[in-house]
Amino acid sequence: MKYSMMTYTIARQQPDGKADMPAVCRLTRELGLEGIDQVHLYGYEPADLRRMADDEGLRFVCYTFSADLICSDEAARRKAVDTVLEGLDAAQVLGAPMVMIPIGRKPELSREECRRLAIATLERIFEAARGCPITISTEHFVCAAPFITSQDMNALTSALPEMRVTFDAGCVLTGGEEPSAAFLNNREKVVHAHFKDYVEARAGESGMPGLDGRTYRGALIGEGLVDYRKLVATMRRSGYGGYVNIEYEGDKYPADAAIRKALEYLRNLEQELAQEV
Repeated sequence: MKYSMMTYTIARQQPDGKADMPAVCRLTRELGLEGIDQVHLYGYEPADLRRMADDEGLRFVCYTFSADLICSDEAARRKAVDTVLEGLDAAQVLGAPMVMIPIGRKPELSREECRRLAIATLERIFEAARGCPITISTEHFVCAAPFITSQDMNALTSALPEMRVTFDAGCVLTGGEEPSAAFLNNREKVVHAHFKDYVEARAGESGMPGLDGRTYRGALIGEGLVDYRKLVATMRRSGYGGYVNIEYEGDKYPADAAIRKALEYLRNLEQELAQEV
């Protein structure tokens, strides 16, 4: 498997929510990773980020950014299109082959209505971006978002054949799906992946509500509910050759330590699986 640095994992523990990108590039190289998923620009210019990565012999494998795609009026839809076109331009400067745009939810609208509006906006985006070499994807998301389950994603890619999927192992879990089965259900359209994990919150603990009725808290990869032995074996057998982000949404470990521990776990797991063949 090809693992990549996800800047979000670092940035989410910082007081200002930003990543020190020279330090991230150094850590990425130190960990033996060759790719970075740049989640937002954190005030840096794309060309400066490209130089930082080049200096460390790294490449950007994805550029992840936000855009409000659930638009109920024309002005909002035009703004969303412009935001995505700017993101595609930034991705080209970074040298990233794809972008990932998370699609959240609007609590006043049903999942079905959010899905309909997002697809309508994405139709406009693909029209405006025709000829652009950058792949556009979205991930399975959480908290009653319009696209959580593999069935949701297949509905999206059926409506928009150009759309691609960033498979998120933790998010599909919160939708009540077994991650390996969800991956196989979306396999044809998967171009990128996020590994992360969750545990079920105990009584009295705060957490994130899942579509399955449970409440979740972030955990280190390998310390939660996702069966990573089964998932990694499934992805390897399928011939998946894309990158996999190391994502962590817990606070038990500092972000850099969490990434190290997760990589050690996954690399050891792969060695064990190779010996079982």
